[in-house]
Amino acid sequence: MAKKQTSKSTRKLKTYQTSLGFYDQAIAAPSMKAALQAWGASSNLFHQGAAKETDDPDIVAATMAKPGVVLRRPVGSDGPFTESAELPTDLGEGQSERKPKSKSKSKPESKSTKRPAKAAKKPSRKIDDQAARKAAAAFEKEERRREAERKKEEAARARERVRRDKAVATAQAALDKARREHEARSEEIEAERAALDARAEAEQGRWDKQRMKLEQALSRARE
Repeated sequence: MAKKQTSKSTRKLKTYQTSLGFYDQAIAAPSMKAALQAWGASSNLFHQGAAKETDDPDIVAATMAKPGVVLRRPVGSDGPFTESAELPTDLGEGQSERKPKSKSKSKPESKSTKRPAKAAKKPSRKIDDQAARKAAAAFEKEERRREAERKKEEAARARERVRRDKAVATAQAALDKARREHEARSEEIEAERAALDARAEAEQGRWDKQRMKLEQALSRARE
């Protein structure tokens, strides 16, 4: 069992990079699936060509220092990746219009300047076994923290559902009880009304008979 746990905690981490919204994002994770989960992506960004594995030494070093943590920088910039990055500053129309001009001016120069930069970054910073194990363990710790946070949120949602269901059941029970009481009272009133109607009808019949007799007596008295 101990061997299995060790092999799991020392999974080799790779650095993955993508662009989402206003930010470039990078993370040290053991797989593309783990990276997508950490980014909260709803689709496979790697299949869509929107994400990739990177061996840029600066990005690798930054992510390996905080494995499992999503690092950001303003989209399109070449600054360092950090946990809290500011929004890009070149979102205005004027700046976006100026970009192609500066790009065209520096075109002939970029061939000579960019190649050495690439060459300088090619020998990517090696990570020894001890650092790799430490980074993998840190990733597992971050993964467990995220999982614990997710379970905590799920538990809170479940408690809220129970509270809401209980409140709904209480309100429904009160409504049902009030409806039954209303129906019982209505039935009593209808019964009383029926009895009153019967009494009124009997009284009307009695009065009609008495009136006819009295009218006949009055008629005879007038003759």
